[in-house]
Order: sequence, then C-alpha cells, then structure tokens
Amino acid sequence: MSRLRALVALAALVVAGGLVAIVPSTPASAAACAAPWQASTVYWGGDQASRNGRNYQAKWWTQNEAPPGTTGVWQDLGACGGGTTPPPGGSCDYPNWVAGTWYPAGSIVRYTDGRYYLAEHENPGYDPVVSTWYWEPYTCGGQPPTDPPPSGGFVVSEAQFNQMFPGRNSFYTYSGLVAALSAYPAFTKSGSATVQRQEAAAFLANVSHETGGLVYIVEQNTANYPHYCDPNQPYGCPAGQAAYYGRGPIQLSWNFNYNAAGNALGLPLLTNPWLVQNDAAVAWKTAIWYWMTQNGPGTMTPHNAMVNGAGFGETIRSINGSIECNGGNPAQVQSRVTKYQQFVGILGVPAGNNLYC
Repeated sequence: MSRLRALVALAALVVAGGLVAIVPSTPASAAACAAPWQASTVYWGGDQASRNGRNYQAKWWTQNEAPPGTTGVWQDLGACGGGTTPPPGGSCDYPNWVAGTWYPAGSIVRYTDGRYYLAEHENPGYDPVVSTWYWEPYTCGGQPPTDPPPSGGFVVSEAQFNQMFPGRNSFYTYSGLVAALSAYPAFTKSGSATVQRQEAAAFLANVSHETGGLVYIVEQNTANYPHYCDPNQPYGCPAGQAAYYGRGPIQLSWNFNYNAAGNALGLPLLTNPWLVQNDAAVAWKTAIWYWMTQNGPGTMTPHNAMVNGAGFGETIRSINGSIECNGGNPAQVQSRVTKYQQFVGILGVPAGNNLYC
C-alpha cells in the first residue's frame, strides 16, 4: 500500500469510528489579533483570543485561565497585530504604574520596584503587589530592569521599616509608602536631617498606634460604620450610609474627610472609599494627606508640629485632641510616645522636647 493510500485509509477509519481528528492550526505570524481574552468569557475548543500581542486557541472548555496558562488548554498561534506588541520576554517599553488610573485587562505597567505587571482583570489602579487577583508578574526583557525608579530618598530604609513593623499586614508595603511620597514632597524633606528623621518617626509611631502595628487595614468595630456619614454635606454619602468607616494607616473616616482627601489627591474617594483598603499606595497617601494638611482637633498640622519644633505631643493633639490629651487618656498618649522613642532610636536621632500633650 502506498503512503498516500495509507493516509486515506487512516482518515476513513477515523471517520468510521466516530472520532474527531483535531488538526493543529498553523501559527499565524503577524496575523490580525482576535478579540482580547476576558476572564469572564467561556471559551470552547476552537475559540480564539488574543493576549499580549499573541493569538491563542482553546483546545477545550476553559474560563478564567489566562493564556498561555499552565494546563495546556491554550495553543499559541503566534504574534498578531503586525507584531507591534512584544511577546513575553521581549523588549520593555511600558508606562509606570499610577495609583488611581483605570487599567483594562491586558495592560502592562512598570511598578515602583522596577518590575513589570500584567492586569489580569480591569481595575482602577490597584497596587500590583497587593492586589494579586487583578495583577500578575510579567517577565519583560528576560529579567527585571536593573535601574528601578528612584525610591524618592525616603529617610527610612526598607530594612528599618521592617524592623519597626515586624508583624505588619502584608497590605502595608514599603513600596506603597514610597510610591505615596510624591503626593507631598515636603513630607520628611523639611528641615535638618535630624528633623526629617524625627518627622518620619513621629508619623510612623502614630500610624503604628492607630493600626496596632500596621496590622489593621479597616476599623474593627463594625457597629460604628453607619455613624460616619454626615448627611448635611451637599454631596451626601454616595457610596452608602455605612461606607465611610476608618481605613488605612491613620484610619481615615467620615464622608467629608474622604471627599477632601479625594479632591486633594485626585482620587474618587467619595464614591469609591474602598480604594483606601484595596490599594496600599492610596492608603499611605491618605495618611500623608492628613499629616500634611489637617489640623484635626489641634492648632497645627502634625507636619508643622515636627518641623517647627512644637514636638511630638502636638502631633497627638492634631490626631485625637482632648480624647487623649489634657489627661483624656494618658495611657494612649504614653503608648504613642513609647513607640516614637523606639523609632527615633532605630533612626539614630534624639526624640526632642515636648513629647506629651
């Protein structure tokens, strides 16, 4: 039997047996891109989708598994769209990640540590390191670049930060804090090197007290949640009566604070206060916003208290006022002072005067 007759016979046998012969498609070089892959879409065998400038074909039913995947469900059909988008491992020319920016699924960004991340699901600029359901690491150029964006010269190193918060929640990343510094360049950048370190220690000591050592992301007493909506504000509470509870390093609360912080930072916090508990950089920005701009129940901002020599005690007054100061709760004041003394010790500077309020 000739080779041709043997192939014909084999084909007839397959059809007679009721089997389906799957003939792999020839990879399409620089073909038109199929519709972008979507996590919520159900793909059946033979369906195609594009991702990262490449077309893929499903071999069987799949959903929520991004191509190329790890189970072999996706067949790589090659580059698409004229090859303008590099495949994984190709050259790198992606924008820096910006908190609060809307990213469609498939977006690739460069994070603050210089590494690249791919948006698995569309999101409003969640932190790629924290929000791992929305983002996945992306290999670009073979390895992460060796020139990550500058850290901003924060006076607290990552090692010192980890020493201050050994049991912190993984949500509160050092990279998120560094990313937030750009919102207020004067933060820990005013005065002498000693004053700068004292301010950083004061900020982090109050933050530690408010969050139990950077453990709590949201206020723990849920019974208080409905109480933080001031209906007399002209903008009301569009996110809901119980949506403005304490979140983040300084436990931002009340609709008017979310509105003011959102306006100052260019973020939709009034309508989406959950950003503060979902994005580490946003959370840190709200804390720095309060520190730099709000007197609270005091007479000056915490930043000015440290920079102008009023002392750590005045930062407590600006955060909690008579609730703790003037004999209101001396144990809480002592807790903050003790933490501040510990942190200035780590940073190698004196605590200064006026520690109490």
